[in-house]
Amino acid sequence: MTTTAPSDIRPDPPDPSVDGSLTEFGYRQELHRNLGRYASFAAGFSFISVLTTVFQFFAFGYAFGGPVFFWAWPAVLIGQLLVAACFAELAARYPISGAIYQWSSRLSNLTFGWFAGWIMVIGQVVVVAAAALALQVVLPAIWSGFQLVGDDPAPTSASGAANAAILGVLLLTLTTLVNVLDNRVMSLINRVGVTAEIIGAVLIIVLLFTHSERTPGITFHTGTALESGLTGALLVGSFTAAYVMIGFDSAGEMSEETHHPRRTAPRTILTALASAGLLGGLIILAGLLAAPSLTDGRLGVEGLSYVLTSSLGDGVGRALLVDVVVAIAVATLAIQTSACRMLFSMARDGQLPFSARLAKVNPRTGMPSAPALVVGVLAAALLLLNFASPEAFLAIGTTCIVMLYLAYAMVTGPLLVQRLKGTFTADGTDETGKPLFSLGRWGIPVNALALLYGLFMTINLAWPRAAVYDPAGGHWYFQWFTVLFLVVAVGGGVVYRAVRARRGRSAPKPHSPEPLREPTP
Repeated sequence: MTTTAPSDIRPDPPDPSVDGSLTEFGYRQELHRNLGRYASFAAGFSFISVLTTVFQFFAFGYAFGGPVFFWAWPAVLIGQLLVAACFAELAARYPISGAIYQWSSRLSNLTFGWFAGWIMVIGQVVVVAAAALALQVVLPAIWSGFQLVGDDPAPTSASGAANAAILGVLLLTLTTLVNVLDNRVMSLINRVGVTAEIIGAVLIIVLLFTHSERTPGITFHTGTALESGLTGALLVGSFTAAYVMIGFDSAGEMSEETHHPRRTAPRTILTALASAGLLGGLIILAGLLAAPSLTDGRLGVEGLSYVLTSSLGDGVGRALLVDVVVAIAVATLAIQTSACRMLFSMARDGQLPFSARLAKVNPRTGMPSAPALVVGVLAAALLLLNFASPEAFLAIGTTCIVMLYLAYAMVTGPLLVQRLKGTFTADGTDETGKPLFSLGRWGIPVNALALLYGLFMTINLAWPRAAVYDPAGGHWYFQWFTVLFLVVAVGGGVVYRAVRARRGRSAPKPHSPEPLREPTP
């Protein structure tokens, strides 16, 4: 079957009440559909990975916000739950890989959706690099032998940044290999890793609470907050929560590989975010209560690794840090997998350079191998920035957050427009015959708040604060790094599409660029 619609508008499926077959969207089933509900949950939870990101950015949040930065956590969680609720509706209606790209283009048009996918996939590549850098926060604390370069393990030092790049490249080599092998292997590693992470997170929470040195009232103290006071402390402190609570949409990214995706993906998107938000908030609170000191300066530099080894002893603390290493590895794998699915989905529509190669799926493994190699190489190249300057560590991390928040807003924005026009509904049934997940009459207010929250956080994260992005001073390009990166990314997309149009290769047809064929057994 071929699609002949020439317009830039992507038509809805003829009937969202049918099963999860991709034929209604004009695609053939090539990825192997063998992921169950827990595997779908693991895809979302492992991308969020509370142990990875909380350990990576706790020190940053505390250094700028003091104990009061804890309260930014529930605020960001509520905002992200609003976004996740909108995404849950879309996952039920459009269970397709490349979720952000597919959702945005179907709610608006192919051009707008292309830019949403372009921004999202670039952000995902940067997130992969940033996640791999997190090993530096943990491994040297377990054993000094992991500090392969120099003797200062601080991620913002010259030797710490260089060592982080080396460890990150080694991790990316392993995750790329797994992403080429088989999605059953990837899913097994994800499930085992997420289970270990949840168990480890619960143990960390319980043990730190039993070693509390102070009461929860400490969270109302600004401590070493910015000169701008409480508001500034919360705005910058929200970076930690904002970085942690992203990627819940990856459960939607894996829809083409999930059994009963219309029913499973919406629920796992919400449960992954809610459970990660709860565990992460408790870890931050427990860390603040159990820290040996809030004023000796170590908490704002070494973060939770310092709390674990100091409060629980080297033996127990290092054992728990090993679990954090597992979480970091699984998170890097999951984020890379999501980026691969985004590349695959866009390439399948002929939307990227070398689309034919990027869209090719190995019939034996059910994996698109070329995207895995591309993401792995690009992320490794980004890690080399750490050799140039320690400030690149923070620049990489904050840049990827802004990219993802902007891509999310490019979905919630068109969705709100469709709701206001009365053209969006989540009517229909899932694969089991039950109604699709729907916000019902709460759709417009929840959607509007989700969009406002997303735009606010995008501006907050991208704001060129010298104290945050260029603490050493004298490097204006680091202060404006996030804004410059976003401008270059969007500009590159504009140039690419202009060149394609000039060559007479305008955007391809809305669905599969070639006739559908029966999937290879």
